[in-house]
Amino acid sequence: GVNNHDFINRKKCQVCESGGVPALSQQAAEKLLQSVSADWKINGDKITRIFEFKGFYKTMAFVNAVAWIVNNEGHHPDLEVSFNKCTVNFTTHAVNGLTENDFICAAKVDALLN
Repeated sequence: GVNNHDFINRKKCQVCESGGVPALSQQAAEKLLQSVSADWKINGDKITRIFEFKGFYKTMAFVNAVAWIVNNEGHHPDLEVSFNKCTVNFTTHAVNGLTENDFICAAKVDALLN
């Protein structure tokens, strides 16, 4: 629900470069998936959402906004960018899987379009 989304959106990413946190179980990841837009899907060891726009400029404006947000969080997605589409993939490379950080950043990206 919306309250759950607002809660996760207010959280900050935790430093995970050392790999000190374990990857989430599938069950835990599916539970956290409920706190972000229904357009995010678990895709192996990452979560993925496709954003579509009317034209290149709007796509690039979105990419730049995402870059600003995730740089502040210190947790960077893999982006696939084309003329009118951007696919955003979050994973936590340090643990070879998903962590709460991926869902926190996904919620912050969702908030760009609300």
